[in-house]
Amino acid sequence: MSDTQLTVTLSGGDADDARAVVGALEGTFGPPQERPSDTDATVRIATFGGEGQGPGAGRTDTRPLSEPVTVTVQGTPEAVRRASDTLSRSFTARDEGAAAGDQEQERQLLLES
Repeated sequence: MSDTQLTVTLSGGDADDARAVVGALEGTFGPPQERPSDTDATVRIATFGGEGQGPGAGRTDTRPLSEPVTVTVQGTPEAVRRASDTLSRSFTARDEGAAAGDQEQERQLLLES
């Protein structure tokens, strides 16, 4: 798994909220390989694996979320840290917990506008 490999799972909110969260991460990780569904899904997934602009490059001009969104980021410890930092700059984020393995880490955040 490369340093920038990241899977993002979103629940709560609507398709516009999912796009806002993914848009905030694009500055750090580049365009996603897989974008969240625009359907009325209850869980949406995006995957990132490209080269982004670096650890400090998130978007802070994201639109407000319509409701709180639970986001789980999973990947290398560095990718999870960068994603958590980016989302915390773009939204009000509450850390809901983390799990760490040998090669991967997972963190859950509750995002609000």
